[in-house]
Amino acid sequence: MSAKYILYLVVTLIVIFAMDSINLNGFFKKNKALQARILYFLLALALVYLITNFIWDFVSVSRII
Repeated sequence: MSAKYILYLVVTLIVIFAMDSINLNGFFKKNKALQARILYFLLALALVYLITNFIWDFVSVSRII
């Protein structure tokens, strides 16, 4: 298994743990639970992608230097 895939798994767990502490109920309209869950899921995916690629690029560049 590639190291980047392992990094994705680790970052996914950290992002889910961190996003669990945020109370987003006040930002959504009543009876819009499905849309709120979809947005939460997409935010989590975006954060996982951004953080993983940042760490991967940072490690790659630091090896060159």
